[in-house]
Amino acid sequence: MPDFRCSLASLTDDEPIAGTAPTDPEILLVESPGPWGKDALADNRLPEAVRDHLGGLDLKVFLLRRYDGGAGPGTHVFHARATDEGYDVRGTVLDRPEDLLDLDVATLPSYDAPLWLVCTNGKRDRCCAEIGRPIAGLLAQEWPEGTWETTHLGGHRFSGTLLALPSGLTLGRLDTATALAACEAVERGEVPTEWVRGRAGRPGAEQVRELHVLAGGDPADEVVAVPGPTRRQSCGDDKVKGTTRFEVRPAR
Repeated sequence: MPDFRCSLASLTDDEPIAGTAPTDPEILLVESPGPWGKDALADNRLPEAVRDHLGGLDLKVFLLRRYDGGAGPGTHVFHARATDEGYDVRGTVLDRPEDLLDLDVATLPSYDAPLWLVCTNGKRDRCCAEIGRPIAGLLAQEWPEGTWETTHLGGHRFSGTLLALPSGLTLGRLDTATALAACEAVERGEVPTEWVRGRAGRPGAEQVRELHVLAGGDPADEVVAVPGPTRRQSCGDDKVKGTTRFEVRPAR
């Protein structure tokens, strides 16, 4: 199926997006200009020692690049740790990528400006590039310093998708007609539920519970993970995998 698009198939099937945000409690973001391979962490233009170092870390690593291909001076690095409200974000600009080898993230200064991390790795999934890159270009006009293309966030079939920091809100099924308004709402401290997959850094059930309560639901209701249908989840391969959905069951 060379013309298969996972995002269109997911939308056509009305697959729920709630509870599908990344669950990683700790994230490292590293600027890596230039092309990325399907396994971006192993296939990029960073020095070999840096690639090996990042691959051996016990936390989630995303690579970043600018929409316009610009780079430098220096290498931007951000570290984010989940909190009750979202993420505590810290960041710096290193003189060279090799400085990552001795970086103590605990010493990084706080970074309070918004970050919009748009998934765009077309070598991993065509939908991410075809839908994500125009969104990154649009957001870069509004937030030139805060907008980055990023490697695999998970959930290509919900493209265009992005992770917003420091809120941790992960948006999905965006396009160039909706992305700017959705991000402006996030910047105002709102939760644009129509496009929210969940708040990253939390288990899927907790993500769904927050959205349920925001929609007026009873906080005492139970959120249960149940097996969803098996489906092809990516344009990058033809594997069929199981999915998880969440049911909200009224409190007794």
